[in-house]
Amino acid sequence: MIVLLQPHPALLIKAKETRTMVIADLHIGWEVTLTNQGVHVPSQTPRLLKRLLNLINKHKPDTLIILGDIKHTVATAQLEEWRDIPSFFEKLKKKINDIRIVPGNHDGNLEPLLPLGIEITPPTGITIQKVGLFHGHTWPSPELLQSRVLIMGHVHPVIAFRDPLGFKIIKQVWLKTDINPKLLARRILKRSQPKTRENIKPKAKKLVIMPSFNDFVGGRPINEKPLEKKSERVVGPILRSRSIDMENAEVYMLDGTFLGKISEWRS
Repeated sequence: MIVLLQPHPALLIKAKETRTMVIADLHIGWEVTLTNQGVHVPSQTPRLLKRLLNLINKHKPDTLIILGDIKHTVATAQLEEWRDIPSFFEKLKKKINDIRIVPGNHDGNLEPLLPLGIEITPPTGITIQKVGLFHGHTWPSPELLQSRVLIMGHVHPVIAFRDPLGFKIIKQVWLKTDINPKLLARRILKRSQPKTRENIKPKAKKLVIMPSFNDFVGGRPINEKPLEKKSERVVGPILRSRSIDMENAEVYMLDGTFLGKISEWRS
């Protein structure tokens, strides 16, 4: 069973004997980008850690899975990331022993920043309790097609509200939509070995796109331009595969409020 931890951008995969918490897109070190532009913002990493520890204390998961973009810089690591990331995970490990990271496109050279005992999975994703988990910047593993539900981050979905005077408010949202499993399987399996294609029976019919756990990094308003028409660098291949029904994706605010479908919000 998948439970959204309202009003937080986190979810819990519950089974009879295990509880797995999932978050995405920490982007530790994002403040450096503003500093380079002459705007100084103190590190918000302690705030992220406190928020996450509170969720762990409340829901007591056995495992924590983070769907990519632990750090903000892409290929290298800034001095602030060398300082903040090791400390973040050392304190996190005192509360939860089983921590797994599905690396994203910002996680180049991440491993040297992590303390011992943090598992880095393949970027193509993993399966937990028949739920397929991946970041979203690359194709998921063919094995994830056998999951009941796919969950990804990467996109940072938000919605933009405007009043008659032109003021705009941005709010984070969850997206849930349908998958065409046969079409998605064709897109993924044509890149795999022939033997793999014979053994995979696609079952995944739903995709959930998570909001970023770091609410300071912004996002792509889903009501301003179709996500699947943006560049592959931003969206990733699965949303551009034509196997995901983004126009009819259901939109939910962090508190669970249902906002209808994306197609109803196009400006």
